[in-house]
Amino acid sequence: MPNLTIPTNSPMTRVPADYCPAGSARHYTLEDGPNAGKTMFYYDFTVGEGRPQATVLLVHGFPECSYTYRHVRDRLIATGARCRIVAMDHIGFGLSDQASFEMVDMHHADHLRQLVQHLDLKNITMLVHDWGGPIGIGALIDEPERLANLLVMNSTVFPMPSEGYTYANYPFRLLPWCRTADLIPAHLWGAVAAYVVSHASPQSFWRFNAGVMNTIARYYSGALTRDMDTPESVWCAQFGSRINALSAQRNVRHTRHWGHGYRYTVPGMGEQDTGPFYRHLQARIGTVWQHIGAAGYFGGWDACGKDAVVAQWHAALPQMRANTHRYPEVGHFVEEYKGAEIADGVRALIG
Repeated sequence: MPNLTIPTNSPMTRVPADYCPAGSARHYTLEDGPNAGKTMFYYDFTVGEGRPQATVLLVHGFPECSYTYRHVRDRLIATGARCRIVAMDHIGFGLSDQASFEMVDMHHADHLRQLVQHLDLKNITMLVHDWGGPIGIGALIDEPERLANLLVMNSTVFPMPSEGYTYANYPFRLLPWCRTADLIPAHLWGAVAAYVVSHASPQSFWRFNAGVMNTIARYYSGALTRDMDTPESVWCAQFGSRINALSAQRNVRHTRHWGHGYRYTVPGMGEQDTGPFYRHLQARIGTVWQHIGAAGYFGGWDACGKDAVVAQWHAALPQMRANTHRYPEVGHFVEEYKGAEIADGVRALIG
């Protein structure tokens, strides 16, 4: 385990040795909004000597944390790409403070905006995956001059097309992802996360359920998080508090309405509505970012990797057409399988 000081109330008190590069751990306390005063973990690491050519900003989705980018990060370091790498754990994930209410993408986008402004990041090459898409794009859409390149992995900010896979029928019609939050109790959510992130390849309904059951058994035995030396242990341990699990499950319910807008109520805060947030992104992305470099890496066994979603990205950012990579043998968590290829794509974007 690295020598990390963890000034947060994260349920994770230990992490694998490669959670972040040595000496790169940082913490930022949010300054405004409903989570003002909460502390985000991030790491900030410069590769190579001299002035970095670019800032690579890694924005994770759910139920992951910054650790999902370890393969991309390590490849960039190994190849000596002259860049600054910044990756954060969203509130309620990884080593950041626990959630205090059930947050969705628009809340996390505001947190990332504050961090980017605090660090005054410029010439950004931003990688986004899953909910990291609306989070990262939402954080920068009103400061488009900060972004030089966008690399998208199995994410969308557009209304999810109804044909083919959606999160109301994926991965299986009998067990769609949007319903898992209602079927799985919060205390088991970490075990489910451990399986789905680390086993994101096409598989049968029976193999999937057997894998989840086996992971739950390892959770109950204590074996899953005893040594904190595997990716699965990280995905599980971050949901060691009930509120973190509930906040993550809220986003699972949100997947049914991805890109269309979604309303729900937070006690003490009232109705939360993501509709205006999404409409703002959809109205601006194809206008303010026509000049940026763009690339797409999509696992085909997934609603966010289907042809109709890729076509939406190409319509908004036509420059992505010539730099789109498809992997039909991979599921939603493409960065867990194709980290080296994605890192090489980053190097190509930053020149």
